[in-house]
Amino acid sequence: MTQVLFEEDGAFRVGTILSEAGASLQVEAAHGKRSKVKAAAILLRFDGQSLAAFMPEAQRLSEPLDPQFLWEVSGSDEFSFDALAREYFGRAPTPQESAAVALALHANPMYFYKRGKGRYQAAPEANLKAALAGHEKRRMQQERIDAWSAELAAGRLPEAIGERVDALLFKPDKMSLEWKALDQAAHGRGMSPQRVLALAGALAGPEDYFMRRFRFERFPNGTGFPALEALAEPPPLPSASAPAFSIDDADTTEIDDAFSVERAEGGRLRIGIHIAAPALFFGRGEPLEAIARERLSTVYFPGGKITMLPEPAVERSTLAQGRSVPALSLYLDVDGASLEVLHTESRLESVRIESNLRLAELDTRLNDEAVAAGFVAGPHGEDLFTLWRLARALKALRGAGEERSDRLDYTIRVAEGRVAIEPRRRGTPVDMVVSELMIYVNSTWGKWLAQHGAPAIYRNQKGTRTRMEVDPAAHEWLGVSHYAWTSSPLRRYCDLANQRQLAALLREEPPPYTRDELAAAARDFEDAYDAYAEHQRLLERYWCLRYLMQEAIESADAVVIRDELVRIEGLPLVCRAIGLPAASAGEKVRVAFGEIDLWEANVLCRYAGK
Repeated sequence: MTQVLFEEDGAFRVGTILSEAGASLQVEAAHGKRSKVKAAAILLRFDGQSLAAFMPEAQRLSEPLDPQFLWEVSGSDEFSFDALAREYFGRAPTPQESAAVALALHANPMYFYKRGKGRYQAAPEANLKAALAGHEKRRMQQERIDAWSAELAAGRLPEAIGERVDALLFKPDKMSLEWKALDQAAHGRGMSPQRVLALAGALAGPEDYFMRRFRFERFPNGTGFPALEALAEPPPLPSASAPAFSIDDADTTEIDDAFSVERAEGGRLRIGIHIAAPALFFGRGEPLEAIARERLSTVYFPGGKITMLPEPAVERSTLAQGRSVPALSLYLDVDGASLEVLHTESRLESVRIESNLRLAELDTRLNDEAVAAGFVAGPHGEDLFTLWRLARALKALRGAGEERSDRLDYTIRVAEGRVAIEPRRRGTPVDMVVSELMIYVNSTWGKWLAQHGAPAIYRNQKGTRTRMEVDPAAHEWLGVSHYAWTSSPLRRYCDLANQRQLAALLREEPPPYTRDELAAAARDFEDAYDAYAEHQRLLERYWCLRYLMQEAIESADAVVIRDELVRIEGLPLVCRAIGLPAASAGEKVRVAFGEIDLWEANVLCRYAGK
């Protein structure tokens, strides 16, 4: 029976013709598979051959065929493979020899251009030289890729890859040799590129990876500060009539706010809310302003922070104990009996900071027991109790209840690789003092800016949506008609910009910012603030997982949030509990922890019973 060599799907095959009808044939391969083949795909007809051995023999015969020699003898005209085979062998070639030449031509497209069924043409000399040069270049590049990949697989870091670690991880050029080598090594080892780089010593671990990614995306020029000129000395300011004290966490260095209490005749109180005034140390056109505008906020995360302002600016402006510091102050004249705010006054002044009180210590003095007894012991005890009474009255005035919160806030501390997680009840008397007085100053100054027509950045809230906008509107959840962040100018650019506008009003000067400038800042602030918060959440989750490993915690109690989401008790950690049956929000369950993947900040969590 007649046998054929034909081309199918870019490969050469052989088979026996079972039937032939017009432009198509039915062909059976050596292993019995039958297929329909177009007559135009038939390259050679022959008979009497072992089909199983045909292509292996043709492949063996094609291996010594030199494409350069074939190119040289083929001339410039179009030719058929069997004609070239006849010329090469100097006789009528065997079917296997003809097939060998076809294989050689097909395997060397740089030398021979395909012109039709079984027909080829030698590439022009200039084209061939260019193609061969390109091929040699690609060969050498692949050798380099293979060498770098082998080094990475062996746990060594090639210099060329070490110089581009961040770009390869976070914005790779996938056509670059460095990426191809890293990708090849990662596939070879069955792991992610970042893990390969960690094994090679380019990354210290998952935390390093997360931090480098964050810096690459949000701080492309680095987190350090350029050399800056010395800060200007503010013009002389009147001195506040009473010393002040601040309330902050022990780790806080950017102390933005402090309080003072004066007692006047007739039982009246004069309460001072004093806000650090960095805007007085540098102008809006200075390099330091541009840095704050670019960063927009201090970034907080366990184990560190990236400040909005450089340390010299913070050190000059912070409300540190034992110093007199420029401040923007809001004074409340309050009826001592009814706690009604009778009058407010805003001033630029120098405030003497008598004490920096710390939350951990205050929680032992200004607590539920102390306010119930009507007495707060220790330094500033009477003032603290007075501020708590005022805060409670202000809270009631804006329509908020006195509900007690059993939710916890957590402080994650990292020292020498070990994790400590410290819980603290939310909504304590200390919290109420700080939050209510900050709400009051932000709402009061927000209203004042709007009334004077000074452009400002407001934090508006309607329904579930909170936005930074330049048009004043209510903050419904807080229950205030205006709300402009002004109380943290050392840490947030919105507050710093609003402070400049307030200072200009007090000095009877034109507002330094236009509405359009602040609108652009508000948009950029929201984007940056969300990114910074996401980074903080990621690092908190990572260190929680490190804590589980550190303490060898295999199971824990949890509270159902919704569906399979649960909040682990004693930790700021939310997980998806596999197998959790239908449960109501707030229901307590037990979960068991499985494998922890620090690189993905994920832990396998399974429902383990009520």
